[in-house]
Amino acid sequence: MTTARKQLISLVDTPYYHCISRCVRRAYLCGEDKLTGKSFEHRRSWVEDKLITLSQVFAIDICAYAIMSNHTHLVLFIDEASAKAWSSEEVLKRWHQIFKGTLLTQQYCRGESIADYLQPTLNDTVECYRSRLMDISWFMRLLNESVARKANQEDNCTGRFWEGRFKSQALLDESALAACMAYVDLNPVRAGVANTPESSAYTSVKTRVIQAKMGKQPTYLLPFVGNPKNHMPKGLPFVLIDYLELVDLTGRSMREDKPGYITHKHPELLQRLNIGSENWLTLTKDFRKLFHGAVGHTAALTAYYQHHEAKRRQNLKCCEKLLA
Repeated sequence: MTTARKQLISLVDTPYYHCISRCVRRAYLCGEDKLTGKSFEHRRSWVEDKLITLSQVFAIDICAYAIMSNHTHLVLFIDEASAKAWSSEEVLKRWHQIFKGTLLTQQYCRGESIADYLQPTLNDTVECYRSRLMDISWFMRLLNESVARKANQEDNCTGRFWEGRFKSQALLDESALAACMAYVDLNPVRAGVANTPESSAYTSVKTRVIQAKMGKQPTYLLPFVGNPKNHMPKGLPFVLIDYLELVDLTGRSMREDKPGYITHKHPELLQRLNIGSENWLTLTKDFRKLFHGAVGHTAALTAYYQHHEAKRRQNLKCCEKLLA
């Protein structure tokens, strides 16, 4: 039975989610139509451009992404604190970048006076928009609808472009987050369309590598802010160089002509997360096959399913084996 989205996404448990959308059309999202020979590779930029645009409007940050030939992978962070701190003007300004709003919100943004009896209606509208601007379902809807409309127009057809709805996984702790991000960043390497992570087009890791060479981090991706500490700033709880080295090392271990391994020098990030090299390779190769729901250590997983009043803890054995 399909699980309600509000049960899959819960900020009480985690702000991090892995989202997957899959195309159902023969020509795929960005692939090549073998019957006509027509290429749709240019659609990758549609997805990437819209993704970046929406991240500037929503209180949702991009941790990692990979735009593949027939599907997309995203790891997203819901920034609830920032959304709740926005003023009414800020909420409406952001909402009006993607929708017209109402006559009342337009009037307010123009600086016109609002009658006292209309103020409660305006306040309710602002809170509704605030909630939507930190809602992954609204984020994914706008991303996927935009691409589907452009693709249908280009193909001169109507009908479904994506599967019924996107899939999402809750990432409950740092180990799950790091493994999922690496799995997403290594998608092109695993699929054989790129030799190394830094050469894989339309991925977050390539952008991070390019910026890292200049001593910077991409402005539209959630930054790496180092290992957890007091007064932790907003960002990914890892050291950027540690993560990039680990992803590069993992990518080079995924060649078909040799058994996968990570060198004898155990990478620092794996030491901190307490994940064995063999388990790490398994996680980054088969994350989606192994886990079909929330991912995290036993305690986090137990708390998650107790909160959702679930009768059984899905993924428990895999999490105990691979994240221990």
